[in-house]
Amino acid sequence: MVIPSTAASIAAPSASLEFDADVLVIGGGPAGTWAAIAAAGKGAKVVLVDKGFCGSSGATAPSGTGVWYVPPDPAKRAEAMNSRWDLGGRLADPAWMRRTLDRTYENVNHLAEWGYPFSDDENGRPIRRSLDGPDYMRLMRKRTKAAGVKILDHSPALELLRDESGAVAGAAGIRRQKGDTWLVRAGAVVIATGGCAFLSKALGCNVLTGDGMLFAAELGAELSGMEFSTAYAMALEGGSVTKTRFYDWASFTFEDGTPIPGAASKGGRSVIARVLQTQRVFAQLDKADAETEQAMRYAQPNFFLPLDRIGIDPFKQRFPVTLLLEGTVRGTGGLRIVDNGCATTVPGLYAAGDAATRELICGAFTGGGSHNAAWAMSSGFWAGNSAGDYGQHYRGRNRRYVRAGGVGVADGSGRAVDAASLTHAVREEVLPYDRNYLRTGERLVDSLGRLDGLWSGVRTAQAASIGDAQRTRESVAMLATSRWMYRSALSRTETRGMHKREDFPKKDDSQLHYTTTGGLDEIWIGKQRAPSPELEVLAA
Repeated sequence: MVIPSTAASIAAPSASLEFDADVLVIGGGPAGTWAAIAAAGKGAKVVLVDKGFCGSSGATAPSGTGVWYVPPDPAKRAEAMNSRWDLGGRLADPAWMRRTLDRTYENVNHLAEWGYPFSDDENGRPIRRSLDGPDYMRLMRKRTKAAGVKILDHSPALELLRDESGAVAGAAGIRRQKGDTWLVRAGAVVIATGGCAFLSKALGCNVLTGDGMLFAAELGAELSGMEFSTAYAMALEGGSVTKTRFYDWASFTFEDGTPIPGAASKGGRSVIARVLQTQRVFAQLDKADAETEQAMRYAQPNFFLPLDRIGIDPFKQRFPVTLLLEGTVRGTGGLRIVDNGCATTVPGLYAAGDAATRELICGAFTGGGSHNAAWAMSSGFWAGNSAGDYGQHYRGRNRRYVRAGGVGVADGSGRAVDAASLTHAVREEVLPYDRNYLRTGERLVDSLGRLDGLWSGVRTAQAASIGDAQRTRESVAMLATSRWMYRSALSRTETRGMHKREDFPKKDDSQLHYTTTGGLDEIWIGKQRAPSPELEVLAA
């Protein structure tokens, strides 16, 4: 079966399964489920589609995560905000940090009311600074269904719909298990598809290929912070579990046991990246005491499972490690949002979680969990709340629905995209440490030349068959993401946060701005003024 021919000017065809909704949420992780629940709470008719199984796919579902949960104590809130102010290159917005702390506090307390099994401390008080991924997402699926949301599992979106005015009007995709198509006409759409980890095999990231950013860009949406995409997380060599926090208690050595000078999980990961280009690196969690060891094993049992299987005690024995790219999943870049409701630059289109820029609360740096988890539940709530109101305004209106998809779904004159070859070629440019992590202008230009050539080679491709459609669109999304990343990185001629330029190793405070980008055939770069540290000093 072949997906019907499409182009930006061709009306949306019929599909095997069709729905009319006020709000369509694309993505079923924490951001998507919070968005769906919030939209339904506004009285909206909501459909949620997930590439995998809502509640068990994505980066949060398979493991535990910390949460930026801080009680409303002024001193504690100020401490929490200041803790990453400089680390994030002073690009975060204090107003957004405050409202995210407020919203996260409320949402986590809702989880407790809904029955999430928080643990207690030694004084019997609940500990609400972390969440067990499987329990959390199982509960979120349950609450999403209870809110009346229609969930389509194993149903990846392939493109958005628009109306004659250019506003978003729904989306179209496939049902992988049925081998047919779906189409949802909606007054508003929330993009909650996660970030892009370029199929690096990091745990839970196999579904995170930048799809939502591609769909939105095809409607003209803007992105921001894409240069802050050099997130490499530490993992057991050949493994997938990326719990970098544990390596704060590690010593790092060469294969012969000699210590690696300067190597560390914090502040020394670039040293590890350099060594890994030519030889293996070994770690041992020898700085952890017995109490810490017990806490680690309780909090993240999946970290220890592969080590236990091969008979290694990581607290007493060395084991080989590597760095896995997590790109914009642990980076801060994504779709630019333009108001407190997480609207994008496209009417009716909202973004949440890792698909949206996290610069507003993290600036130029973030890591796993904590701020990411807080942003997912907060931005998801705001996006769903706003989309619920916006989408209901279109209920009952007559609109002409037009397919907005491009490469891979629009019928062109060229050959179909070879998804496997395109994915391999993109990964060759973004996975190597000396291209993405340790950047120089020369290497960025070199990679961009090849990436732009790849885009030129596929931009007129014919539509993929239904069996190849998902992988084709994923490969195209990864290609688009890599070009936004590297164009943005080339424009920021300094080192700030996780963006490291070896040819510009110092911070340049004349570049206290957000780098915006967009476009597909031609990538453009712009600047948006970031909140100045002089405008509002964070209270001590």
